[in-house]
Amino acid sequence: MEFKEKLEILLDAKYENQAFSGVVLLKRKDEELFKGCYGYANRSFSVPNTLQTKFRIASISKIFTAVSVLKLIEEGKLSLDTSIKQYLDLQDCEISEEVNIHSLLTHTSGIGDYFDEENDDWDAMWLTSPIYNMRKHSDYYSIFSKKASVFNTGEKFKYNNAGYILLGMAIEKASGLPYFDYVKKEIFNKQGMNHTDFISLEMVYDDVAEGYIPIKSESGETTGWKRNIYSITPEAAADGGATSTAEDLIKFLQLLKNGAILSETMTNKIFEPQVLDQGANGARGYIWKQGYANCFILDQNEKIVRGGQTGEEYGFSCRLYYYPEKDIDVVILANQDWCAGALGWEIHDTILELL
Repeated sequence: MEFKEKLEILLDAKYENQAFSGVVLLKRKDEELFKGCYGYANRSFSVPNTLQTKFRIASISKIFTAVSVLKLIEEGKLSLDTSIKQYLDLQDCEISEEVNIHSLLTHTSGIGDYFDEENDDWDAMWLTSPIYNMRKHSDYYSIFSKKASVFNTGEKFKYNNAGYILLGMAIEKASGLPYFDYVKKEIFNKQGMNHTDFISLEMVYDDVAEGYIPIKSESGETTGWKRNIYSITPEAAADGGATSTAEDLIKFLQLLKNGAILSETMTNKIFEPQVLDQGANGARGYIWKQGYANCFILDQNEKIVRGGQTGEEYGFSCRLYYYPEKDIDVVILANQDWCAGALGWEIHDTILELL
């Protein structure tokens, strides 16, 4: 069976089973290997998803924060060794002096997170502090600044959104611009990413997909859908929440790989595995490592099989992957939650089998 045909059968089945709504795009340079659009950007009016549809991409947008930090390091305004507590003059907080830019980029800072994905209840968290109040980086900082460290800086990897909030604050101080303005000026506008932005959930924009959460029966069957408007933050932040299209994300990834955005030194840095992810290591037979907003799986010879970033939040599920040996880029953007992960592995297996 040919590659494209196999993916068509896979995606058609997922759509029919209500297991996927969104778009998938695979490219090798300018060659389009596969594209598919499924489901509705707006279910109420049966507006279909297309390649022009803009999706909230959750933590995939961390890579914009990482690139911005590395650009400011190139300009001599920050360094990987910069102590975030000293640089931001953070007072009356539990953040260690040892926490530097490198540890924040690699999720090895050990600081307490504003939401601990392993132990906290997302819905319960907002009962006393409504989620619609989360508008600025300072709103997040006020939640985690007094939390105790969970391990010593550099000791191990633990995914941490608060670290990227601090990086966003550092970008604002180093650049003299609001975080969103800097990223739009230095990345989106310069690279012609005309369909990528930081937009508010409550505002009306053209071609933006709504996010949907499945309603499940006791047997696990999807019986209906609800919108995600009470389940995610209304504004983006430095740890996630930008809005983009599949084409824009592949354009960005290819420009980044080709050295059009960062210097050669920093381009190499962002595509270099930095620390071992002990929790995931060994899964599916791979070595798992984390870089700067870049998660890597390596074979047993330490050769990179796949890199990229994931994004998950209620109503949206996204993947941005690249395969350096095969020169293939993959984007999965879905406007229903927790569906891109399984699909990403099925596409992964198909790439390795047929390409």
